[in-house]
Amino acid sequence: MDFLTDIVNTINGFLWGPYFLIALLCGTGIYFTIRLRFVQIFKFKIAYRRLFGSFSLHGEAAGKDGMSSFQAVATSVAAQVGTGNLVGASTAIIMGGPGAIFWMWIAAFFGMATNFAEICLAQIYKTKDDSGHVIGGPAFYISKGLGGKFGKILATFFAVAIILALGFMGNMVQANSITGGFESAFNVPKWFSGAVLALICTIVFIGGVKRITRVAEKVVPIMAICYVLVGLVIIAVNFKEIPGVVALIFKAAFNPSAAWGGATGATIAAAMRYGIARGLFSNEAGMGSTPHAHAAAKTKHPVQQAVLGVMSVFIDTFVVLNITVFVILTSGVVEFSAVGKPVFEGITLVQEAFSSHLLGHTFGYSFIAVCLFFFAFTTIVGWYYFGEINVRYLFGKKGIKYFQILVVAFVFLGSLLKVKLVWELADMFNGLMVLPNLIAILILSPIVLKLLNDYDSGKAYEASDYIK
Repeated sequence: MDFLTDIVNTINGFLWGPYFLIALLCGTGIYFTIRLRFVQIFKFKIAYRRLFGSFSLHGEAAGKDGMSSFQAVATSVAAQVGTGNLVGASTAIIMGGPGAIFWMWIAAFFGMATNFAEICLAQIYKTKDDSGHVIGGPAFYISKGLGGKFGKILATFFAVAIILALGFMGNMVQANSITGGFESAFNVPKWFSGAVLALICTIVFIGGVKRITRVAEKVVPIMAICYVLVGLVIIAVNFKEIPGVVALIFKAAFNPSAAWGGATGATIAAAMRYGIARGLFSNEAGMGSTPHAHAAAKTKHPVQQAVLGVMSVFIDTFVVLNITVFVILTSGVVEFSAVGKPVFEGITLVQEAFSSHLLGHTFGYSFIAVCLFFFAFTTIVGWYYFGEINVRYLFGKKGIKYFQILVVAFVFLGSLLKVKLVWELADMFNGLMVLPNLIAILILSPIVLKLLNDYDSGKAYEASDYIK
């Protein structure tokens, strides 16, 4: 395991170095932010109204072949709000120092514009599978939008990468965090909770896309509200600590040694790497994953769905993830041994942070274990759905059963592995799937700009106006 971890670390050192993926992700976000005239700011009010105002709980009727807008957003948020919001945040703080959170915020802000572009393209190039269901995503807009042999090769690379990144490695991370949380809270052996989780996943997967969307639209709002409310109560109790925490985040972003006497050994490069990498794992902007859900939404205009993507990134990072961050950093439980090893890490750090406030050890650990179960489980469900779409793209309906078996096996396997290796594997495959997606959306950016301009001018949407 240590040998494999070293190999993966070496690959990630290149992928997530300051001059490759970090520059590409941030550069793409900045490009779309400018090109789309700061769409994440000037369309935020519309996005808010679509989600919380006149937008009804179930949106437009989904029909038999797709999803309602709300189901699409719920499935997207289910995939986004997961382990990354709890364990990812704590890991970023430990590995990159509190300054990593600053880079999470930066990546998320520019990532909103990237996610907007992804969803627009997913809506334009969506199609129907051999079962009559509406599907779409990067593999489709890469192959159809770029065309030719290059488009097919890039689309195939993306499809393989996302199946490995989310269907297998990503779901191992979710399972690992669930079983770790239940072990620390209830002393349940990892193999047992892993087996139960695998069984539940099997039942949901077999039910198909309709069962997946029903689970997402009912569970996501409840789990997010409960976690946010409890977190806000804790933060309110410790409101005097907030200015100091904010100052520490900004200071440590450019001077990591300012945090905890330099106990983490973090550098600016490490703060950027873990902040952006864990931020990507959390909000998925630029990965090309959430457009699979938004593509299936029934909506009058792609921009109406794309602005909801802006809101989903906002909710994931600036609401749910920040709850975790501020509870941890106001708790005083971040400690390091004499050799610089963290006393608490992963989900245990989050549990200890919540327990140290007003919840007490038993309730705090149990509350986070239950929250993490719902967060991570709905992410597993969402990521399975994204992976299934790409299995259909590569192999058709015949490949689904084999994919289901493999995902369940990886869920169980992930529950038993070491935390560090699981996260490093996830980072590596996430990085690989980002590349073809960003290349494609940059090449297809004129289409996104035309779509936004047409929407602002009141022109009715016709897909044929944008497809070559």
